[in-house]
Amino acid sequence: MVNSGRRAWPAPAKINLFLHVVGKRQDGYHELQTVFQFLDHGDELFFELNQDGRIGRAYDLGFSEDADLCLRAAQALKPYVNDACGVTIDLHKRLPMGGGLGGGSSNAATVLIALNTLWCAGLDRRQLAEIGLKLGADVPVFVHGRAAWAEGVGEQLSPIELAEPWYLVLNPNIEVSTAQIFSNKHLTPTPQMKKIRALEKGIDSTYGENQLEAIVRAEYPKVNELLEWLGQYGQPRMSGSGGSVFMPIESEQAGLEILAKKPSNSAGFVAKGLNVHPLLGEI
Repeated sequence: MVNSGRRAWPAPAKINLFLHVVGKRQDGYHELQTVFQFLDHGDELFFELNQDGRIGRAYDLGFSEDADLCLRAAQALKPYVNDACGVTIDLHKRLPMGGGLGGGSSNAATVLIALNTLWCAGLDRRQLAEIGLKLGADVPVFVHGRAAWAEGVGEQLSPIELAEPWYLVLNPNIEVSTAQIFSNKHLTPTPQMKKIRALEKGIDSTYGENQLEAIVRAEYPKVNELLEWLGQYGQPRMSGSGGSVFMPIESEQAGLEILAKKPSNSAGFVAKGLNVHPLLGEI
């Protein structure tokens, strides 16, 4: 095992530049088309290694250990290393839970990447992504570490180069249930498949559509109110299954000026879009 020290391992947010639901599989999961891009803002993880095989956590965010994706990721990697490999994970949470920014998936991916190094597991990116997919459909994009066009349930990835603008991201301080949104009776797959080459012309109004947005706006009025408020400054979109909303902006300063006026019942930040995950070079 490698000495972990007190290094902070980043777990960046992601946004979905668009999200189309194009089908439903027999196992109940929906087939999607989306584009993922990372942000230079996210959670941080710290790892304290031990030699007695214990896997634990030094934080309590109100959910059980069984539901903790960080612990589940560490346990999923454990069969590939010596039985004596253990760790206590600490998580500094900056991303909202249930916010559509991929916080849990990003945390899980960072645990896999970090412990692959610290435990000297020696797995390659493909192997880590396969482990990650069992934890959640969004985990592989964080493991592969590049902005991507995604299909399937979000795991079929094609790296793409996008503009890297500044974004203003706001959240109404509520947690949106992904399972609830995808089980909504009004969610009707649209079998028109978009083509990746159209992205060469940029994300236009069609590609800016998130087909979950109308459902979330109806079921979570605070998301609707935030989108309407931000709409006075541009064309905001919802990320993932909500409830965070985002908008590209001209500069960091412009974003900070809008952020200073945000509704009092919301939280937010300004961040740069990233095509490359900060831990890409670790594998």
